[in-house]
Amino acid sequence: MKTNKPMALALGLFLMAFTFPDTRQVGVDTIGPEPCSTTNNTFQNGEQITYKIYYNLNFVWIPAGEVVFKIFDEGSQYHYQAIGTTYSSYEWFFTVRDEYNSWVDKNTLLPNYSERSVNEGDYHIFEKISFNQRDHKTTVWRSKKRGEDETKTEHAVKDCVHDVLSSLYHLRTIDFNSQSSGYAVPFRIFMDKEEYPLKMKYMGKESKKKVYGMGKYKTLKFQPDVIAGEVFNEEAKMTVWVSDDQNKIPLLIETPVSVGSVKMVIKEYKGLKYPFTAKN
Repeated sequence: MKTNKPMALALGLFLMAFTFPDTRQVGVDTIGPEPCSTTNNTFQNGEQITYKIYYNLNFVWIPAGEVVFKIFDEGSQYHYQAIGTTYSSYEWFFTVRDEYNSWVDKNTLLPNYSERSVNEGDYHIFEKISFNQRDHKTTVWRSKKRGEDETKTEHAVKDCVHDVLSSLYHLRTIDFNSQSSGYAVPFRIFMDKEEYPLKMKYMGKESKKKVYGMGKYKTLKFQPDVIAGEVFNEEAKMTVWVSDDQNKIPLLIETPVSVGSVKMVIKEYKGLKYPFTAKN
């Protein structure tokens, strides 16, 4: 994938780590729950969360754009959506117009179908993926843009595989409050015609974490795997702070990249399933 990576990172929370894989797989310890059966007691139809993205270059934090996440109830499925765009004031440097959509089974939260439309500078791709979870297969259609000629490929995968967006909501359903620091949860994503085993490590609680412009919060701290390549080096550590309440929404993400660093800060939220009690 050839693109100006710093702003491309900004399309989402854990999406930032998963959008730019190389051919090396990240090992995963089989500890914690497997992602094959998930009960959603965390989010609901109508949830909408907006994040502001900052890019640090030469010790200056530049407000670069926003990412908006939405959830729609569509009968037997949830429809997740994430749209990332750069601010007009940033587009002299780089322009992003990305959209991800995922339709998941309500009973398992595993994806049935997903789409992504990526427009980052002069890089463009439109991709559709059909997931056959029962037979452990995926079918991928790819083109440069929606409506143009597509190539079709089929791929074997292991059971219980996620796309990048469904993995985010799956991870929000896991209860970490009774776990010790170092507890890790494995999961697998299918992206760019390959399957990647990853894990997310719980790092404990921070009861008064300051979130720029928003105040202080009770949080759970995590370090998800990143995949070394053009964006992340071998030593890169992404850190995610999640609200320590029943909603478990990401509040702040910080990560170094090959040039500078990126952070996402929660800007606004609505439609949460539970009262938001994490703020101090």
